[in-house]
Amino acid sequence: MITILLIVLISITSIVAFKNRDMYFHGWFSPYEIHEHHQWLRFVTHIFLHASWEHLIFNMLTFYFFGMLVEQGFGFYFGKWGSAIFITEFFLAGIISSIPSYFKNKHNASYTAVGASGAVSAILFTAILLDPLNKIYIMFIPIGIPAYIFGVFYLGYCIFMSKRNIDQVAHDVHFWGSIFGFVMPILIRTSFWNEFIQNIF
Repeated sequence: MITILLIVLISITSIVAFKNRDMYFHGWFSPYEIHEHHQWLRFVTHIFLHASWEHLIFNMLTFYFFGMLVEQGFGFYFGKWGSAIFITEFFLAGIISSIPSYFKNKHNASYTAVGASGAVSAILFTAILLDPLNKIYIMFIPIGIPAYIFGVFYLGYCIFMSKRNIDQVAHDVHFWGSIFGFVMPILIRTSFWNEFIQNIF
C-alpha cells in the first residue's frame, strides 16, 4: 500500500536526520536558500524531514488513518490510476502548500520549516470530501465530530493562528494543503462536489 510505503520512507529519512544535522540543514524548507541559490529541491525534501519525534508521530498517525481511506477511495473511483493520483496529490500538496510561505519569506534568511504537514492536511481534507459524515475524534472530546464540521473549524483555526503568529507551527501551510486536498479531486472528478453536498444535506 502506498500509504504504508510513504510512512516508512518518511519515518526513515526523518529519524536519520534527527542525528545527521547536515542532512537536516540541507533538506529543510528555506525560502531564502531557494530564492538566492535556486535550491528548488527543498520544496520536496522538507516533506521527508520532521522537527521532533512528536512531530513525526503525529503527522504519520494522521496520514495512516486518513491516507488508507483516501487510497482505497481513489482505487474505487479511479481504478488503476488511483495510486498514481494519490501519490501525485500527496507531493503536489506538499509543494503547493509551501508556495505562499516561499513568497512571504524569500528574503528572510532565518525562516525554515520541515514536515509533511501540508501533504497530510491535503489527504485529511480529501478524506473529508469523500466521507463528510465520518466521525473525527479529538483528544479529550468523547463525542465524534462529523468530518465536514471539523473541516470548517480546522480551516478557521488555521487562519486565526496564522494571523496571530505566536508559535512555530506553519498554520498557513496546513491551510493551503487542506484547500488543495479538497479541490484537486473535484477537478479530476467533478461529481465529487455534488456527492459531498448530497451527503451533508
